Amino acid sequence: MANFTSLAAARNYLSKRQGWDVESDGLFNAPPINVVVGEEAHPTLFRALGLLGLGRKRVITVPVDNQGRMREDKLPKIIGPSIVCVQAGNVNTGSFDPIKNICDIVKKDDVWIHVDGAFGLWASATTSKKYLTEGIELADSWATDAHKWLNVPYDSGLAFIKHSESLRSALSLTAPYLPQGEHREPSQFVPELSRRSRGVEIWAALHSLGRKGLAEMIERTCRHAKRFAEGLSNAGYDILNDVVVNQVLVSFGDAEKTNKIISEIQKDGTCWCGGTIWQGKTAMRISVSSWATTDEDVERSLKAMIRIAKMFK
Repeated sequence: MANFTSLAAARNYLSKRQGWDVESDGLFNAPPINVVVGEEAHPTLFRALGLLGLGRKRVITVPVDNQGRMREDKLPKIIGPSIVCVQAGNVNTGSFDPIKNICDIVKKDDVWIHVDGAFGLWASATTSKKYLTEGIELADSWATDAHKWLNVPYDSGLAFIKHSESLRSALSLTAPYLPQGEHREPSQFVPELSRRSRGVEIWAALHSLGRKGLAEMIERTCRHAKRFAEGLSNAGYDILNDVVVNQVLVSFGDAEKTNKIISEIQKDGTCWCGGTIWQGKTAMRISVSSWATTDEDVERSLKAMIRIAKMFK
């Protein structure tokens, strides 16, 4: 929903710049808006584009490198009002698009830059990983999730919009029975009218952790991911990605063998990892994000993974 909210604001902003009121007049005969995404953009981005009437298939797709990062040298020439979506944290590899370089290339008055940072945006809270998000301040909107690294319940998305009036024009509503005071009304900035107080858990987590605690948790889980990659690699299994944050992709061989090992690891119950297909390769995806994961948990899980994998040699 955070991607939807951000892109709704982008659509309204760019339409208004062309003299078109998309909320009143719809998209029929509206001036076109280009959308540029990387080949490995998250599926929720396409869902948001479909819901907004911008089209899931009307996107200009930019090739990515062997880590899933958008290739800046393959960016198309941006002509006319456009939304350029960059990624902070590939859902498989954890890689980050070269955000600053892309912003420097495409930024114009009629280009809205959106950062899809579902989990990766939290890297900016740390000292050691902040470099990955260089250039995010040049964007117009940012989306992230709190249910991953912040460990709060699902449906806790966060959208940050530089042009607040565009967000309000896209999502606001009025009715005689709804009070409109001088204070901020949440229902004027989100798609829902009725919703629970998702912000309470987010506030509580941030208040409890503090800046230092949040950074430490993120750096600790990234260290755990490095240890998983190191242990599995030393055992002879292929790590498919550069482990830059908390994501690890491991292949145990061909697709059939890898899937069998994933299934047995899930049945074993020591830890839980899911499968994925990335750039044509079947892999087990390790995503370390729980505040409760300890060094001991990692070592115990590694032993279980390797023990089960050896059963299929």
